[in-house]
Amino acid sequence: MGQAAIGTGVTRRQVFAWGLWDWGSAAFNAVIVTFVFSVYLTDAVGDDLPGSISASTWLGWSLGASGLLIAVLAPVTGQRSDATGHRRRSLTLLTAAVVVVMAAMFLVEDRYEFLWAGLALLGIGSVLFTLAEVPYSAMLRQVSTPENVGRVSGFGWAMGYFGGIVLLLVCYFGFIAGDGDTRGLLGLSTDGGFNIRMVALVAALWFAAFAIPVLVTVPELPRAEADPAAARAGFFASYGVLWRDLRELWAADRRTVGFLLASALFRDGLAGVFTFGAVLAVNVYGIAASDVLLFGVAANVVSGVAALAAGRFDDTLGPKTVIVASLAAMLVAGTILLVVSGPVAFWVFGLLLCVFVGPAQSASRTFLVRITPNGREGQMFGLYATTGRAVSFLAPTLFGLFAWAFASDRAGIVGLLVVLGLGLAAVLPVRAPERDYRREPSSV
Repeated sequence: MGQAAIGTGVTRRQVFAWGLWDWGSAAFNAVIVTFVFSVYLTDAVGDDLPGSISASTWLGWSLGASGLLIAVLAPVTGQRSDATGHRRRSLTLLTAAVVVVMAAMFLVEDRYEFLWAGLALLGIGSVLFTLAEVPYSAMLRQVSTPENVGRVSGFGWAMGYFGGIVLLLVCYFGFIAGDGDTRGLLGLSTDGGFNIRMVALVAALWFAAFAIPVLVTVPELPRAEADPAAARAGFFASYGVLWRDLRELWAADRRTVGFLLASALFRDGLAGVFTFGAVLAVNVYGIAASDVLLFGVAANVVSGVAALAAGRFDDTLGPKTVIVASLAAMLVAGTILLVVSGPVAFWVFGLLLCVFVGPAQSASRTFLVRITPNGREGQMFGLYATTGRAVSFLAPTLFGLFAWAFASDRAGIVGLLVVLGLGLAAVLPVRAPERDYRREPSSV
């Protein structure tokens, strides 16, 4: 399969196999990072941690350090997977490493002496997982055509949302629900955090099982013939190749640079919606803590369905239209949330806000695919990961700033709206992608 053939001859089996990786990866995103293992580290393992620094603070520092490593490593590892033609091999090795790290979390017992091991595993896993997302996202061009890239990307995002929902429900009812010394339908002991440690092990097996299809179904990428210097470069020399390519990119195609910066802004705002949704639900709108998980499930359902449906609009109207419309709608829904109160209002307008998160995320990925030259997908998605990490502090910082300044968590919504607004303003002047995304490497 030469470069000109990328994206042609795609089968439904390959698309489904590619989407299954997203389904399986929810084991790390939803279970390990968001809802289960990170909470276990701060609320149980580090609950009686000596000293003045809390386990939550250590968690923040650990994830901050992992973000720095991602920013340094993502572009050059993506570039090397392109240049050497080892995109599938890179995805295989990185996915396997994430699975091993997740399985090792089973060893983290409910004692503060194990906090450091847990934080190290979570930080290392976050680095490896984000690096794995680079070749995975770059494969989007291999499993799509210019006519259906939006639908394929939306299918992947939807699979991720739904996979997270299914696994969270399995873990909750099977391992966590209930009170006392045994939990869940399986009646697992809570001694030493055994039930939560089993969740980590099940999550590792879940990811491994659903990652296998894409690794055996989607063909390996051919070596990037247009840039033999990049293929011959060693790891550290690849930074020189990266810097050269960035200079050429700035000189020849500033649209890509502009989109990377704009997407970093609005993607941080999108992440903030989910990050602070539970806090706002309980502290501002009076939703019972026990109902937050139900809202989280509903939010993932509407986001997944919307991402799947919006893929058709992406293919017909273009990804920029989907992004702009989604961000504008989120600004309206967020503004309404500022002035309404009560659980019912949050269920209605909070879910309305979540409807547009999936489409914006999916269309952002297809926008980059459409403007990226053939053979440089890994490098561009590496930069995509790096720019996203570079401003990932913005939404949390502004949320906290507004909440502090007005002594109200409700005011934190303004911080999120500011980030979304900045992202919308930044993406508006960026020229929309051409209908046919097959651009040659020489165009950069």
